[in-house]
Amino acid sequence: MVSTTVNLYLDRNFAPVHQEITADTLEVIGQLPLDLAGIFLRNGPNPQWQPIGQYHWFDGDGMLHAVEISNGKATYRNRYVKTAGWKREHTVGKAIWTGILEPPQLEINDITDITFKNTANTALVWHAGQLLALWEGGAPHAIKVPELETIGEYTFNGKLASAFTAHPKVDPVTGEMIFFGYSTFEPPYLHYGIVSPAGELLWTVPIEIPTPVMMHDFAISENYTIFMDLPMTFSAERMKRGEPMMMFESDRPSRFGILPRHGENSQIRWFESPPCFIFHTLNAYEQGDEVVLIACRMNSTNVLVSGDQFRYPDADIPCLHRWRFNLSTGAVHEERLDDVPGEFPRINENLGGRKTQYGYVAKQALGPVPLFEGVIKYDFHSGKSQTHKYGQGRYGGEVVFAPRPGGTAEDDGWLVTFVHDEGTGTSELLLLDAQQVTDEPVARVLIPQRVPYGFHGTWLGY
Repeated sequence: MVSTTVNLYLDRNFAPVHQEITADTLEVIGQLPLDLAGIFLRNGPNPQWQPIGQYHWFDGDGMLHAVEISNGKATYRNRYVKTAGWKREHTVGKAIWTGILEPPQLEINDITDITFKNTANTALVWHAGQLLALWEGGAPHAIKVPELETIGEYTFNGKLASAFTAHPKVDPVTGEMIFFGYSTFEPPYLHYGIVSPAGELLWTVPIEIPTPVMMHDFAISENYTIFMDLPMTFSAERMKRGEPMMMFESDRPSRFGILPRHGENSQIRWFESPPCFIFHTLNAYEQGDEVVLIACRMNSTNVLVSGDQFRYPDADIPCLHRWRFNLSTGAVHEERLDDVPGEFPRINENLGGRKTQYGYVAKQALGPVPLFEGVIKYDFHSGKSQTHKYGQGRYGGEVVFAPRPGGTAEDDGWLVTFVHDEGTGTSELLLLDAQQVTDEPVARVLIPQRVPYGFHGTWLGY
């Protein structure tokens, strides 16, 4: 009997769009600020062909969606990130690779010898005059702006010798780009590196951790780098037993490693706390003897587990938490900042690694797939928050802060995200006043085709 079960990550607005378009002079409801000039870009999964095997949201080919704003007008374009894997599947006219829920394809066929396809589908970073599309299992891909043409793999003149995180941190003061890469089976399981403000990869050092883990994000403060050795592990032995290759191990503690930014493995200090998983950090900073980390914490995660046998009932409910790591006493203090589920935390990136008053988190609606029904603005000074809801049947994604040119206040600017209306099947770019988040949107830019739900974005001001 043929299964009629619908893959939720291929349905409704998770389903891919296949047409690459450019559309000028988009319709705007409200008014785009005349002093707002730049381009909002967002990455996300968009399978080129019908997937084979079990498809997960993380598997799709990267597609960039961009809205360029200037003089109160807006232009939209979307383009695939044309990786080596994308090109090979495009040539044969079908999918070659399965996804992360399937066993590794050690010998696929005579078309390719690549075990995992680098989809470049997760995030974006602008550094040293170059836009990079990112996927944590391999090298970045250079992208031409604003055309969104793929230039090719970016290995820092051949110096990149490890995977490259989807969440590098660019220090707004020094201009350095700090990154790491993790390995799934072969030690060393973690590499750490720094790229100069001019774009030169200065050095990469191994960091010792006992077991390969999924380390999706990390954080930096002014002087330190914070790694997260969390109990979402890789295991070849599990895979041989027919169990998940990746699984959350609730009997292992969470470990946070704090390293002087330009240090090496011998200088790292590890702090333990109860088991948890963190996909995304909001920020980190230093306060007296403490390094403070703010991130969206969940008790456990089922995100990469298929079937019910190894699933946790309280998984995948992220809430904002704060950790304080005392470098003098070794003490760890963890506290929940909110009971409302939220993910994709962002700040004004001009203050990355320094203490901020505000943070912005996508408000998550509980359900079988991650949908985000609004944005929460947190005021860490007052301990209060404000929420903007998109409306019935309307869901957005990560919000990005676009600073107002010449603005001096931390929240003087706009919050930008794509929103999809499930009722009408239409998508738009939403612009909120970051200082008045509960107000009606400043502008809604109507997009002439559907923009599927995706991952991370960035704002490049002109």
